[in-house]
Amino acid sequence: MPTQSRLKTDFCIAGGGMAGVCAALSAARNGASVILIQDRSVLGGNASSEVRMHVVGADCSGGKPGARESGVLEELRLEDAYRNPQRSYSLWDLLLYEKVLLEDRITLLLDTTVVGCETEIVDGVTHISSVQAHRESTEDHFTVGAGWFADCTGDGRLGFEAGADFMQGREDRDTFDETLARETTDRQTLGSSILFTARHYPDPQPFVSPSWVRPFKASDFVHRAIDGYEYGYWWSEWGGQLDTIRDNEKIRHELLRIALGIWSYIKNSGDHPDAANWALEWVGAIPGKRESRRFIGRHILTESDILKGRIPADQVAYGGWAIDLHEPSGVDVPEKPPYTPTHFKNLFGIPVGCYCSHNIGNLFMAGRNISASHVGFASTRVMGTCAAGGQAVGTAVAILTAADRHDHHALEASPNLIEALQQRLLHDDAFLPGLPNRDTKDLARNATVTSDTGSGADRVVDGITRALKAQWGPWSEDAAHCFEATTLPACLDLTLPKESLIETIELTFDSGFERPLALTPSNWFTARMTRGPQPELVSHYRLRLDGQVIIEASGNFLRKRVHRLSAPVRGSVIRIELLATHDSPVARLFEIRVY
Repeated sequence: MPTQSRLKTDFCIAGGGMAGVCAALSAARNGASVILIQDRSVLGGNASSEVRMHVVGADCSGGKPGARESGVLEELRLEDAYRNPQRSYSLWDLLLYEKVLLEDRITLLLDTTVVGCETEIVDGVTHISSVQAHRESTEDHFTVGAGWFADCTGDGRLGFEAGADFMQGREDRDTFDETLARETTDRQTLGSSILFTARHYPDPQPFVSPSWVRPFKASDFVHRAIDGYEYGYWWSEWGGQLDTIRDNEKIRHELLRIALGIWSYIKNSGDHPDAANWALEWVGAIPGKRESRRFIGRHILTESDILKGRIPADQVAYGGWAIDLHEPSGVDVPEKPPYTPTHFKNLFGIPVGCYCSHNIGNLFMAGRNISASHVGFASTRVMGTCAAGGQAVGTAVAILTAADRHDHHALEASPNLIEALQQRLLHDDAFLPGLPNRDTKDLARNATVTSDTGSGADRVVDGITRALKAQWGPWSEDAAHCFEATTLPACLDLTLPKESLIETIELTFDSGFERPLALTPSNWFTARMTRGPQPELVSHYRLRLDGQVIIEASGNFLRKRVHRLSAPVRGSVIRIELLATHDSPVARLFEIRVY
């Protein structure tokens, strides 16, 4: 008989992928208690050691320089690059575990699956009152009550149990007036993939092919490049013609046949003699799934929103990845390209309504299951965009909890709540296109900033925390938005209008958004990054208040630094001394906030 436990929290999150992790961290850091339920032994979802897909997002793997997600995801990327230059996926798993574990307000339930929920009617609207979750390994059964819930499971298990309306499959062109949609509706989706990694040895390494692998020949790869052996291959895709939830076991077996069959072709066909010294090191045991259910929210993101670069007034996240449609049957149709991307130069905003179930009043969703058409989902599904949405949802829950609101309709009904949410996201280093810092509590906004040792001192209080590109949209421009010093040490002085009580000083540095940054087994992709502290980051700096040193930091490897003074201090002139970077002749500071 399982042990029965009843737990209570402000916010219950089902799913510990990148969206769920970012939702949990942002909610907890903003004051909400959180229970995070994850059905695997590790966090990270498709980015974890179990699948090993690298996180991509709005910067299109470096194709849109400068557009990389900031906020919680950037913190994780920077710390991983610093602590894990050797690219160990186990260390990445442990970093995510550590970040969640060390947050006092988060209770983590690993190896635990949501299996049901209870709902109630509140003011005529269905609400979730509790979820049922089971952990087989310890014979525990949990009933988790909460004011707010988020489905970050990918497959939408929690929302499905609650009766949240959803879409599945490919809509026709008329449904959302989308030129990239099919002529007819069907139930097919993007497929799944099982990845593998390989290692080079000094001597030849034979591969004895199992009898059950799928055979391949050279003509099967006309549209599918075998362009390296250490990490393969995103296009080894199959299963979208089936039900990616109900048929997942069948899909997994076929994907194993495909992965091993591709490797057998590489090793034994004679077409790749340079693979002689390569041997398999790891093969994924679970499919990296791309698509299943998509919940219906208060807004459904479509092709038009993306290609027109719409920036809605209630935006809480953004995207920029191509509309990346795949052939559902994958390698079954070798005569067709594995994907048909539609690229665009702009960024687009994602409104809060895409993260709110339209028929469950206290259910958010984040990840690949947000409210989007199949075509719209083809852009928003990537993990960088999912993580940005997770941070938005976690922050929204914290703000709604503090405001004693119990239905996410309050966000649409109250412009003040939306503005508070947006400004809190910006404060926590998220990026919202065209939206600057307007925090009335930030003393730096009314300060005068000067410097004799660099250029653009006043930009550190202009409210924008990255260099912009005009091609991102009519709201944007080609502008640096940072203080820049080409000689170190350099300093700038921030003079407040009057002497003030100062408790916190926050700095946002340049962390190299012009390059991609991700953990990946791909040597080619890694060669475009810096694995270690990012060279542009200011590593050593000092803060003075009216001439007295109040903070000195060395060894910094993060973009956003928040310094809470041990006790409030009165003063009027803050001097920021930039003393060294990690390996760049130029130091850049995007923002100073003072509270």
